[in-house]
Amino acid sequence: MSVEPQRAVLVLPSTGVFDSRAWRIAGSLAGRGHRVTVVARSGPDLPDDDETPAGYRVLRVPVSAVEGLPNPLRWIAHRLRGERGAAPADPGSADSGRGVGRPRRAASAAWRLIAIGLTIRAQQRETRRIAPPADLVHAMAYMGIHVGLDLGARDGARVVYDARDIYVEARNIARLPMPLRRLFGRFERRWARQADRVITVNDAYADVMERRLDVTRPLVVMNCSTERDPGAVRPRRFHDVLGLAADRRVVLYHGGLTRDRGIEELLAAIADVSNATLVLMGYGDLQASLEAAAAEPAADGRIAVLPAVPPAELIDWVASADVVAMPIQPTTLNHRLTTPNKLFEAIAAGVPVVASDLPGMAPIVTATGCGVVVDPTSSAAVAAWLRAILDAAPDAAAAFRDGLARARRDYSWDRQMERLLAEYSRLTGRPW
Repeated sequence: MSVEPQRAVLVLPSTGVFDSRAWRIAGSLAGRGHRVTVVARSGPDLPDDDETPAGYRVLRVPVSAVEGLPNPLRWIAHRLRGERGAAPADPGSADSGRGVGRPRRAASAAWRLIAIGLTIRAQQRETRRIAPPADLVHAMAYMGIHVGLDLGARDGARVVYDARDIYVEARNIARLPMPLRRLFGRFERRWARQADRVITVNDAYADVMERRLDVTRPLVVMNCSTERDPGAVRPRRFHDVLGLAADRRVVLYHGGLTRDRGIEELLAAIADVSNATLVLMGYGDLQASLEAAAAEPAADGRIAVLPAVPPAELIDWVASADVVAMPIQPTTLNHRLTTPNKLFEAIAAGVPVVASDLPGMAPIVTATGCGVVVDPTSSAAVAAWLRAILDAAPDAAAAFRDGLARARRDYSWDRQMERLLAEYSRLTGRPW
């Protein structure tokens, strides 16, 4: 079946700089001859219109809660900004609920939810104005799907909702008061049912979403990464950047520097792993405190904090580590069922993992043998398994290599993209 060039628009509720899933999809589609546009949000030092080497176009739009206000209120807000010399505070960004009473916390949470809605509306308005016509719209996450639905209505295009988390159980939404979480859940359910197809990143999420969103069981397209050539020379990027001794072992955590990801447990564990440095690579709320901890004399070179790197460079950085650690904490349903990107990035890079013994990731690790699973709440257990991998005897090290090879075969991006292309073809009635 020959491919017919079609027009795809991907909607991202972020700048997209570190959205490796979006870039893989866009690049794969462009490589097949389709006209692909990614509509993302503006960010510092990022171009508003960018033709990428992979052959797709990125358009970025300015987005804020103020810009989502109805016209008269937006005009008033801009007047106030001009008179005060600064923009009014974004109600969605302040962490104003801490240290105040329950009524004020509830009001702050409600205001943040309103700000989310205004921000979505602002992106919807700008996206409708600048996005080219589409045959299919692929909308990322709960802040992208309403924008995608509007674009689909404009063009008569099919709309895919890429639900990459159980959002009502994740991050800031999970910390909202229950009435607001239920309100959010109703909005998401309505948007999901309006989409032509819901997709997600693993089977456990699909089971939950089928029931909660009241949709046909979502198609699973896992976040597998493009494989690095197993025969390529192993890079030493961390040793080069940090000036590490040649025999120093690197334990890598990469991703969000936020709570409940196992970072605190890794900080405690690394003290019991000899001749090893824990590299924390990413960005998030904990970045400043982690940098301060790494600078303490007591750290003695055991901790380093590095900024996140673009998706195109990430696999080579991951391949420079000796083990990738992901002791995500079982604090929410979303965490318990997650299959984190870093797992597939480690597999693609050929690096063994220490992963949480949780329902989302443990079956993949144990079935393939690409690493070990551990009680993520125990820093002693994390340390023990880090040592087991770093100090593995030759036969054990060979077993991990074999497991990683199996994992690369079973969890390849090409296989996931085939599933997505088949669904696109079903939706539009033309081969992708």
